[in-house]
Amino acid sequence: MTESLICFSHLRWRFVYQRPQHLLSRFANVTRVFVLEEPIFDASSDHLAGSQESDNLWVLTPHLRGGLPEEEITSIQKNLLDQFMEEMSIRDYTLWYYSPMALRFSDHLTPSLIVYDCMDELSAFRFAPPQLTMLDTVLMQKADLVFTGGQSLYEARKHRHHAIYPFPSSIDKHHFLSARQYKIEQDDQANIPHPRLGFYGVLDERLNLQLIEDMAALRQHWHFIYIGPVVKIDPDTLPRAANIHYLGGKEYSDLPKYLAGWDIAIMPFALNESTRFISPTKTPEFLSAGKPVISTSITDVVNPYQKKGLVHIADTAEEFVEAADEALTNGTSSEWLKNVDDFLAEISWDHTWERMYVLMNERLEQKKISKTHKSMIHV
Repeated sequence: MTESLICFSHLRWRFVYQRPQHLLSRFANVTRVFVLEEPIFDASSDHLAGSQESDNLWVLTPHLRGGLPEEEITSIQKNLLDQFMEEMSIRDYTLWYYSPMALRFSDHLTPSLIVYDCMDELSAFRFAPPQLTMLDTVLMQKADLVFTGGQSLYEARKHRHHAIYPFPSSIDKHHFLSARQYKIEQDDQANIPHPRLGFYGVLDERLNLQLIEDMAALRQHWHFIYIGPVVKIDPDTLPRAANIHYLGGKEYSDLPKYLAGWDIAIMPFALNESTRFISPTKTPEFLSAGKPVISTSITDVVNPYQKKGLVHIADTAEEFVEAADEALTNGTSSEWLKNVDDFLAEISWDHTWERMYVLMNERLEQKKISKTHKSMIHV
């Protein structure tokens, strides 16, 4: 492993605890990790602010002046990064990309290894920058290793790289298993009647708002709970009804406590370009809590979860409530729960990280041998 790892992330470290935090926290056990976020335009003078999240992990945020032209923003980010790397004596390092947009100010660097952890098809998301597709192509060519956030994204990209591997959403099992034993109600959920159908995650263009509204109308005595920040959509467009409850964002540590109080977990995703390749982390988390799960037909949910009989698939409000009626009537069987536990026994963020770590070390060794071989030829 290299002495340092620099990650370029389009996601704020303190926004929602998800794939980057799970993986990079584990890398910090074996190397120095520096997570560089996107700029915030709130400064009177340009600077790089850092916070140390653990013994070996730092989060860096550029604070820049507002109103700067794009070329100057890129130049300042490049200079701030170069200065920081010099101050920290970063010589042997891995560049880990979540966003190809970071190539604009990092393309001049000479890392020992380049990893593209392509967790989503960002070009399909709302407000995607116009340069993203071109920079994605460049990064796919430059990367030594490409990891994808799910099987369907791997299938779409496997012909574009010689060393690409699928790493679907994984789980911190012990954390979410605790929902099976947790009995104390959270204050803002305690007075919501049962049955409760819940979702947590970012509330954005990936949700089917019409489906949310129609389900609530079909079963007005059921209560639908949505937890998470509202992003890239107008909060006023969210469906409103007496049996729809928006509880806002919650700490990762508290999610099992809310999940414990639900009767059914739902994933009412829209079927559009932004969800075509998603592999929802919440699928194994909901299952680990022992909750019945109903989802729209997201490819990476259908396979493997629905094919293994672990989740229900429904694409209309009528299908959702029919599946929920069945789950509420029949409950969960011991056989289903055993199948869930058997499936989840094979996956964990520890296991995902370990496989990535092995692949990275193998690639570093290959590059070292290749470099030695070339130097011997030129002697």
